[in-house]
Amino acid sequence: MLYDVAIIGGGVVGGLLLRELSRFDLSLVLLEKENDVAMGATKANSAIVHGGFDPVPGTLKAKMNAQGVTMYESLCRELDVPYRNNGSLVLAFSEEEAVSVRELYDRGIANGIEGLSVITGDEARALEPALAETVVSALRCTTSGIVCPYELTFGAIGNAMDNGAELRRDFAVKSITKSGKNFVISDGEEDVTARFVVNCAGLYADAVAAMLGDSYTVVAKKGEYLIFDKTEGSTVSHTIFQVPTKAGKGILVTPTVDGNLMIGPTSERTDKMDGETTAEGLSMVRTTACKSVPKLNFKKVITSFSGLRASCAQSEDFIMEYSGAAGNHAINLVGIESPGLTSAPAIAIYVRNMLEQAGLVLKEKQDFHPNRVSAHHFSRLSDEEKNAIVRENPKYGHVVCFCEKITEGEVLEAIHKNPGATSVDGVKRRTRAGMGSCQGGFCAPVVTALLSRELGIPEEEVTKFGGKSKMLLGKAR
Repeated sequence: MLYDVAIIGGGVVGGLLLRELSRFDLSLVLLEKENDVAMGATKANSAIVHGGFDPVPGTLKAKMNAQGVTMYESLCRELDVPYRNNGSLVLAFSEEEAVSVRELYDRGIANGIEGLSVITGDEARALEPALAETVVSALRCTTSGIVCPYELTFGAIGNAMDNGAELRRDFAVKSITKSGKNFVISDGEEDVTARFVVNCAGLYADAVAAMLGDSYTVVAKKGEYLIFDKTEGSTVSHTIFQVPTKAGKGILVTPTVDGNLMIGPTSERTDKMDGETTAEGLSMVRTTACKSVPKLNFKKVITSFSGLRASCAQSEDFIMEYSGAAGNHAINLVGIESPGLTSAPAIAIYVRNMLEQAGLVLKEKQDFHPNRVSAHHFSRLSDEEKNAIVRENPKYGHVVCFCEKITEGEVLEAIHKNPGATSVDGVKRRTRAGMGSCQGGFCAPVVTALLSRELGIPEEEVTKFGGKSKMLLGKAR
């Protein structure tokens, strides 16, 4: 089959681009090297929808951020994804940092961002009583928010699949060659042929670009985080930043859309395969976060994680350009780091326009359906609404995860709803089964058994996250 467009990389950028293109009468395929989508930076980041005051005016980062932040509320409503416009504060702890706060305000105004103001330390503490007494001033932004990045990606890709797009997982691209005017993309066993190719490969965008004949260098920057139990979710209501440095936006303290509290990240250049947390990194997170919010209850930390950001050595700005070697039927997206999550909806439209300018004919579908109901939808319903569903399907009355109150019905929906979960972590990210205080200690065996039954495979073949990560070594009896 000849596809009109092949997108390489199933993160939030690739997913939202797939969804945007699925509005049109096109044959589309998304190629993802892992056993699930949202497995790279998308599953491990700060989950912040940035207001847009940080990027340098005139850059693509500034333009995409300013456009993207305005799109989130309607986008998340259509895809049934939790989003909260909680606002943010950037704290200054000295008169020197107060000057930096004012500079961020001026930069935000230059970027066309609304809802910005510089407030005193007392005004900041009136909004957030848990803040340190040493805060002298703050930049307040009322337009920023928080979201679940991987749930957004599942929503976007699932909605695109519902509208006819295809997803191929476990497809690690090893070569891209030209066959006439078309591209032949191979994983060494199977070929996919497409008229247009978009490289959204994140950390490995440089490797995919090299297959097209283009040269970039992507470096990994690791950020480590701590997650607190939901009992601590109301410690702050805003996302709390410190004055950013060249290394990044610094250590933040923020609620999550699911009710937890999160602090982090560090910023350390590292290897692309280094997903480990370290005692030193997490100690730095704890110490620095306490500068903003001194009385964090670290006895309530339930887990830690790290994520890798894809930074381009050639440019501090987003790179979104036609291939210099393969022509304008191939597009490279490189260095889509922060604010990449915020910018992703706007990037999708930007790249759609690039494809159209390169000759892709965009004819709108008359039957495009923009809405999708999440597999996690049941947990957000009222008791009365839940009881009505349980009467129709008793599996929604069988609780599998007691920490998060996730039911068998939700797990089954996560397995069978586009794009279906095929691993224990896949179920966890779609439903939150395993994300509570016991971190899957109770529900993991039940989820393993359900995956085995629904996918028609032995329990010994069920994995945590694909590959060789099998949940069981074998039968005891």
